[in-house]
Amino acid sequence: MENFRRKFIEEASESINNLEEALLELEVSPDNNKLIQKVFRVMHSLKGSGAMFGFEKISEFTHHLESLYDLVRNNKLALSKELFNITLLSVDHIKLLLNNEPLNSELMVVHDNINKKIIDFFAQVQVNELNETDVELVLNSIDENVEKFIPEQVSGSVASFYIKFEPFSGIFENGTNPLFLLDELAASGTVFTIVNTSQVPDIQSISPITCYTAWELVLVTDKTEDFIRDIFIFVESDSNLIINNFYEGDIFQKENVTAKLEYFRNHNKKININDLLKNNEPVVEKINIIKKNDFVEIKNETNNQKENIISTIRVSSDKLDHLMNLVSELVTTQARLSLYAEKNRENELIAIVEDVQKLSRQLRDNAFDICLIPVESMLTRFRRLVRDLSNELGKEVDFITEGTDTELDKTIIEGLMDPLLHIIRNSIDHGIENEQDRLKLSKPKIGKILFKAFYSGASVVIEISDDGRGIDIDGVRSKAIENKLITHDSVLSDKELLNLVFIAGFSTAKTVTGLSGRGVGMDVVRRKIDEIRGNVEINSKKNIGTTITIKLPLTLSIIDGLLINISETKYIIPLSVVEKIYEVLHYRVEKAFNNIIVLDGTQFPFLNLRKEFLIKDAPPSQEQMVMVKYEDKLMGILVDSVIGEYQAVLKPLGRHFKEQEIISGATILGDGTVALVMDTNKIIYTFSNSTDNEKNMVISK
Repeated sequence: MENFRRKFIEEASESINNLEEALLELEVSPDNNKLIQKVFRVMHSLKGSGAMFGFEKISEFTHHLESLYDLVRNNKLALSKELFNITLLSVDHIKLLLNNEPLNSELMVVHDNINKKIIDFFAQVQVNELNETDVELVLNSIDENVEKFIPEQVSGSVASFYIKFEPFSGIFENGTNPLFLLDELAASGTVFTIVNTSQVPDIQSISPITCYTAWELVLVTDKTEDFIRDIFIFVESDSNLIINNFYEGDIFQKENVTAKLEYFRNHNKKININDLLKNNEPVVEKINIIKKNDFVEIKNETNNQKENIISTIRVSSDKLDHLMNLVSELVTTQARLSLYAEKNRENELIAIVEDVQKLSRQLRDNAFDICLIPVESMLTRFRRLVRDLSNELGKEVDFITEGTDTELDKTIIEGLMDPLLHIIRNSIDHGIENEQDRLKLSKPKIGKILFKAFYSGASVVIEISDDGRGIDIDGVRSKAIENKLITHDSVLSDKELLNLVFIAGFSTAKTVTGLSGRGVGMDVVRRKIDEIRGNVEINSKKNIGTTITIKLPLTLSIIDGLLINISETKYIIPLSVVEKIYEVLHYRVEKAFNNIIVLDGTQFPFLNLRKEFLIKDAPPSQEQMVMVKYEDKLMGILVDSVIGEYQAVLKPLGRHFKEQEIISGATILGDGTVALVMDTNKIIYTFSNSTDNEKNMVISK
């Protein structure tokens, strides 16, 4: 049973996220009936599955919300901001119930308070065409001791449905009891049932964990087909299910049908569809009624049943991590095999090694694809943050997204969540002005935050832009001087001044609020993004807005790299940043003025890594200049030699080198030696802006 509970928690978490996402979309598009139905279906499924797996509090609590949204979808209760506030508060509470059942005394108080809020809301809200029965239905749903509402009390036109329900033999394994579903179906109208027991074996062969029974039903109800499908929502993949609405109209009243169904039930007669329809032609055309083995089977000739094909499966993230570890080991072993083949120079062996290399690369790429998650998976939390924070601050903010199908490694997604929350929070609190200030600046009264994701080469770029007040460059300079970060005569570009915002404790906020202004936030953003080998930069214009750009690798596990050599040490440069490689005679490097060299008629700045790494032995007479991308320009990195391309399996450096920034990891080469993986952006930034003493400190770390 514990395995079933774990599976329920996993699936319920996904359902709750879907519910939250649908509610946020519905608040923007309240006339979207599909979203209303989606919200109701998720609540209904949480209610049913919660009870099935012993989460009674979730089932009872969600039933309260379901009753409210049943009125919404029947146009008897209008959507309102207060309703959304209560519902989103309830969603947060359901998350707590999922991970904290049974409830402790503190949570029980919260639980009772939210229940009271729902009752108070319903008592105060103005509803359209709500009769006493509807009021009684909602209030009774919150009181366990009151009898359930009986659908037969409602008169009027109804629909007739044919339902064929054939559970798969293993349906009991996920905790489903088909009889509960039939009871719920029976409670929604008048039903006539035929039980198929033809698959039941001899008593000696019966297994208590196998389902042998199937059912065919005719249901007369005032409910919709969507309502009926919701009852079977958890067993659609574990059964053959047919639901056909074969008659609907004012002529076909429930009162006229009940007596006939009762007659068939008492006399054990077979169903005659034409009798039920009082000899009227069915509304649904091209339906054949075939009597087979004493059962009624309805087939729609124009819409044949498609074969059940499983297109997606749910896989534990631990299994994916294990897969990536195995692929990483395979890549390392393949490197050893390639080195062995080079030493032995056997043609047959070399051909085999080339095939293994192709297969391992394809397997690596395929494993990467499996582990990639769309950026869209993060957006529900961001939309919720924008909604709640803008309401708290009294600001109207539109949250717009682009490129949400862009995919990233799940590890990067996890590491990116906190930095993005910081950025969006700052955009609303510091960036977006209040309505009066925006109107004075001739801006729309509603602020805008744009979340944009796109691919750029082998990287993913995420931009968060707002159209708020921007960052005051002069204010940043003044604050930096006050904090003794720079002097009055320091000459810094706007970009360099903006980068000061990432220093721990730096803040230009004049007041400290519960949200920001304590100098904690943007330094966390940079540190967290550094941990996932990303880069972040700020562009801002006063009264125009601010854009924060984050550039990230697609994955953290394996990279295509360029293996280089400096003195007796090998390094890896990520191939994604390499543009071109030049051969350079050493005397030209010695003659270069201010680390500028001319290649192909163009001047390029460069770093001599031998010099920066304080290597004392003599360099080779001919060296190689690797041109890498740095921000919006190219810069050269001088190395002794380039060995070739290499698939690098990244390994962490360990806690002793935690403060080391210019090296992002290490990899094991085919001969068992270790090569360090360079972070070229950090290397260029560090050695281009450091004094000699600072360089020595960097190298000694």
